[in-house]
Amino acid sequence: MEIRPAAFCSGLNSSRAGAMKAPETEKDGVGGKVGAKKSEKDQSWIPKIIKKRVCTTFVEDCFSNGALCQCGGVREMHGSVATGDYFGAAIVSQWDSSQHSSESPTDAFGELEFAGAGRRHSHFLRLSCDTPPQIVYTLMTAHWGLPSPNLVVSVVGGEGREKVKTWVRDVLRNGLVRAAQSTGAWILTGGLREGVGRCVGEAVRDHGAAAPSLSQKKVIALGFAPWGLVHNRQQLVNAQGSFPARYYVQNTSRDSCCLDNNYQAFLLVDDGSVGRRGGETAFRANLEDYISHQRTGIWGSGSIEIPVLCMLISGEANMLERLDVSLRKATPWLVLAGSGPAADLISEMLRDLPSVPLSPTSPPAEGEATEGPSVELRDRARDKVRRHFPAEAELEKLVDRALSIYLNRDLITVFHGEQEGPDDFDTVLLKALVRASKRVSSEASEYTEELKLAVAWNRVDIAKTELFNGDIQWKYEDLEDSMTDALINDKPQFVRLFCENGLNILDYLTYRRLEGLYRSLSDSSLAYSLLQRRLSERQGLAGSLPNVDGATPGSAPLKRPQSPLTGPASAKELSLYEVSRLLWDLLGDVCQPFYYGPLGLDHNTSTRRALKQVNKLLLGECPYRDQRCLSPWASLFIWAVLQNRSDMAVYFWEMANESVLSALSGCKMLRELSKLESETETKLSMKELAQRFENLAHDVFSECYQSSESRSFTLLIRKSPVWGGATCLQMATAADARLCFSHDGVQSLLSQIWWGDMDRSTEVWKLVLNFFVPPLIYTDLISFREQEEEVKSVEVHHGRDADSLDGNDATVFSLADIVQSEEDAEEYAALKANLNGSLPSSSKRPFVLLRWRQFWFAPVTSFLGNVLMYFLFLCLFAYVLLVDFKPPPPNGPATLEFVLYFWVSTLVCEEIRQTFFVGSTTVFQRMKSYIQDMWNKCDLTAIALFSLALCCRMFPWSYEFGRAVMALDFMVFTLRLIHIFAIHKQLGPKIIIVGKMMKDVFFFLFFLAVWLMAYGVANQALLYSYDPRPDWIFRRVFYRPYLHIFGQIPIHEMDADKLQAVNCTNNATLIEAGAEPCMSTYANWLVVILLVIYLLVTNILLVNLLIAMFSYTFSKVQEHSDTYWKFQRYNLIVEYHSRPCLAPPFIIISHLHLFIKRYIRRIPSVKIRHFVLELRGRKASHLNTWEAIQKENFLTAQNKRHRESDTARLKRTSVKVDSVLKQMSEIRDHDRRLRVLETELEYCCGALSWMVDALSQSNLVKASRPPPVLRDLTPLSPS
Repeated sequence: MEIRPAAFCSGLNSSRAGAMKAPETEKDGVGGKVGAKKSEKDQSWIPKIIKKRVCTTFVEDCFSNGALCQCGGVREMHGSVATGDYFGAAIVSQWDSSQHSSESPTDAFGELEFAGAGRRHSHFLRLSCDTPPQIVYTLMTAHWGLPSPNLVVSVVGGEGREKVKTWVRDVLRNGLVRAAQSTGAWILTGGLREGVGRCVGEAVRDHGAAAPSLSQKKVIALGFAPWGLVHNRQQLVNAQGSFPARYYVQNTSRDSCCLDNNYQAFLLVDDGSVGRRGGETAFRANLEDYISHQRTGIWGSGSIEIPVLCMLISGEANMLERLDVSLRKATPWLVLAGSGPAADLISEMLRDLPSVPLSPTSPPAEGEATEGPSVELRDRARDKVRRHFPAEAELEKLVDRALSIYLNRDLITVFHGEQEGPDDFDTVLLKALVRASKRVSSEASEYTEELKLAVAWNRVDIAKTELFNGDIQWKYEDLEDSMTDALINDKPQFVRLFCENGLNILDYLTYRRLEGLYRSLSDSSLAYSLLQRRLSERQGLAGSLPNVDGATPGSAPLKRPQSPLTGPASAKELSLYEVSRLLWDLLGDVCQPFYYGPLGLDHNTSTRRALKQVNKLLLGECPYRDQRCLSPWASLFIWAVLQNRSDMAVYFWEMANESVLSALSGCKMLRELSKLESETETKLSMKELAQRFENLAHDVFSECYQSSESRSFTLLIRKSPVWGGATCLQMATAADARLCFSHDGVQSLLSQIWWGDMDRSTEVWKLVLNFFVPPLIYTDLISFREQEEEVKSVEVHHGRDADSLDGNDATVFSLADIVQSEEDAEEYAALKANLNGSLPSSSKRPFVLLRWRQFWFAPVTSFLGNVLMYFLFLCLFAYVLLVDFKPPPPNGPATLEFVLYFWVSTLVCEEIRQTFFVGSTTVFQRMKSYIQDMWNKCDLTAIALFSLALCCRMFPWSYEFGRAVMALDFMVFTLRLIHIFAIHKQLGPKIIIVGKMMKDVFFFLFFLAVWLMAYGVANQALLYSYDPRPDWIFRRVFYRPYLHIFGQIPIHEMDADKLQAVNCTNNATLIEAGAEPCMSTYANWLVVILLVIYLLVTNILLVNLLIAMFSYTFSKVQEHSDTYWKFQRYNLIVEYHSRPCLAPPFIIISHLHLFIKRYIRRIPSVKIRHFVLELRGRKASHLNTWEAIQKENFLTAQNKRHRESDTARLKRTSVKVDSVLKQMSEIRDHDRRLRVLETELEYCCGALSWMVDALSQSNLVKASRPPPVLRDLTPLSPS
């Protein structure tokens, strides 16, 4: 008969346990995506947790002659127990859901398909009115995939078949739904095709048809309807769940109690009644209260709780109780004045009744005395209630409700829709919630709460017009929490707004907060998984360390549920070391490790030693976390790039220094992340953002190059302290930023380095002539830049206005710092160090020695010497291989062959130097960098083959094999010429095209091999029934069909009509002994057909396919071949810039010279890092300022182009048209009011005239003067 308390508590506990367990197994993250269709197994736990209600006591309805129960159900639908307890029914006069119904597992849940609607499925659930709201909220967000709301608007009133006014429809369509889309709100209504619920559904439908696909997901409409009131509800019943349930809607042209197909989800609240309204009210209010205590943002990371606003439209007398109960829970209300009885009553009371002291926030406890309203106030309230609800019997009860509502009037906002219009409805919602928050939270200012709401809704337009219009002086403390909310939830416009209005990023970003930002990463992001992997590695090493706070070793999540930015320092949490390791993995050895300074680590520390030091540091107080971040904008830029947040990353790039290098670094990180990303859409967005940053780097450098050529050269080779000592050229190489290398400024710098002190217009034949006749370098055959003039130029410009930031002639740094050879680097280092003083006399070299070094130490001379000597080497190699390849010792090798061996040994020495003595990284990293180059692999292959051939040719038994390997090795050495000629302007792009075409050849060979093998095996089997000789099988299966492609077809061995007499046998024994087998003529016709088909496919289909692939590759690469070539040109220039000036075999002299200088005299190398210039102090500051000015110029020009674009013009025109239309509507409204006023004035004038006439004819009043006469004002009007 009644619900047993023990059973109810048990069911509640099990439901809570299930609600906590289910998200662990199925949760995608709040607001994450779920599959389009849930299987029955996925939601099979729902009946165990969520219940329905069934009437268990038949309480006879006296108006139905015993046929109906007071629950609304007929006698037949009640069980025998419910109808047989006559004694229980006799003493019950009023049916109550909690006493006369019981709970049982729900039998209606799953997905809903509206027959004939053609829309996506909606979720539905039948649940008891006593279901805990936290279970339902978890079900909707974690399992149904509904995104967590930033606002909940609960629309109440307007139920039944009451006609909704036109202006109310406009408010719902143009105001509420649009505000819900812009704020990410949930709209709660009755969900039925009647009254306001139908209007909201139609508004959501129309918005979905007009809005883009991304914004459709933000408008979430949820229906709360009584289960017993839903039409055709039996179609939804299925104990195992319906996936989907087909729901038929009848007579959709009129209002009905059918479910509306425009809602995303339906909660069908069951209180055991049938056909009665109001059963869902209590549960709906409890759910609204529960949601109001949850936090907004990703994983509840927002700075405010989810605001809930109830919106009253029309409403009957029973709505006053709902309104009063909700106001006692401090829920704000928005009342649409003029929409109906209840709404009109509330608006009139707030407008007409005098102000009285407000009630406390929480209702008084029972037994406490409260000061009641005055008698006059109660009488006036009674009059208003009687006027709006004349038929209500319990008038005094309604008056008490109305007065209680009036005492909480600060939570109520009245919206006059007929006068204000729906355009600014979202601002009205914001103001209503701010008024309520001011009442609830007396400590926070009104503006701070309004700002938090604007951030939660991502309405930067409201924040600009209402909060940041210059009237409010914002402090850092007011913006700190909102800044964190905007960063975590990806709202770059608010971040920009806060930084422009009082938030100092230097004070805001500490290392503790930076670590908190990394802990707030979404667990579905790639950066989260990579950081988690690094954290697990550190925790694995820390397993033997003492635990903190009793924590057990093991993997810990990056973020804590309490707060994303605060919490105790622990070795089990994410630290900056994991971020540094991740950046090292992405950027490689281009940069030194990040954040090693705050962590107290040395850059040369091994990984294991660094892990131990970090674990020891994190077990202590971690003083570094309270320090300010040295480069806050760069750190935030990296944080945004790792999450692939394009708008946020671009804004941080705009604010950071070293814009060219920062853009290239972002490009490098994104391209590395795209290689690790598995999702195609995310991978594509990463590549697009990487290309965007490469374009930004190119455009900003173009602006710099146009401003000052010399400063732009310095910008390319400047060593950055922010980015771990990297330079722009190094980062562009690592990021494969070919577009940047194709810039004229970069190529101009490379050309200047390539030619050294020689004139860049020097012809090649002059270089060759000077190469063979060295005395000619002292003539005027080649023009040189004099070193004294260059140093003098540096002194002059340094002594002049070195602070100039936009002058085109301010050459602050000489290119002699970077283009000189390794041998004279020491002297130029001394020259640079003494630029501010007088030049030492010892730095001036004699003319003979100076001109000699200027010619021979230029990279172009080194390249030319290597080319000439390499041709000589190939000629010597060919001569030895063809003419002078003597037998093994003691008869050989010949003298020239020994010269060849010595020559190759010098090549080996140079490869060893490039592998182990170039660069500043570890030996392993140098070897890895060396092996990654394709041409270095070619060199290693050639040297390995030569070594093998040399060893084999020394012994008689392997002499021929050694000679064969030597011949193959000559081919490998010859192919090395391709790399040498990559510097040529015409040959370089063609070499790129050939390299791309080689990939097409491999694909072609795959198809050819499949078809060739199929034909070869079939052809061999048809022609020869038995031939076990492996060499002949290979020749006839592979070699002969391959020759068929080129026309070599032995028809006399394939066509039976043209067979020639040969000595053959069919005896298997003789064939195994080596005899020639006879050809089979059984299916010779099939052999000819296969030959025709084979030639048709290979010569026409596959060959033309290869030609088409070549054509496509050529046309595709030809457009960008110049860009590819310029990128390769840089690598070649770097290589020959680092090489000694002498070519093999004389390079051994340079090697000995370098060995003596580096390891005997201990003279440090200045050129160990190529193209690097380290600036400090004033020079670095001036260069950064100049680069920032050029970036601002570029951004200004970009914004100007955007403003002048057609899209921006159309947008501005649209705004102006909207403004004009709004003004016209206001004019029409004023005109209507003036007409009403004119009508009323005319009535008043007539009444006064009648009174004057009446009094003039009456004897009651003796007038001392005649009545006034209306003067004619027509002459005063303008003609």
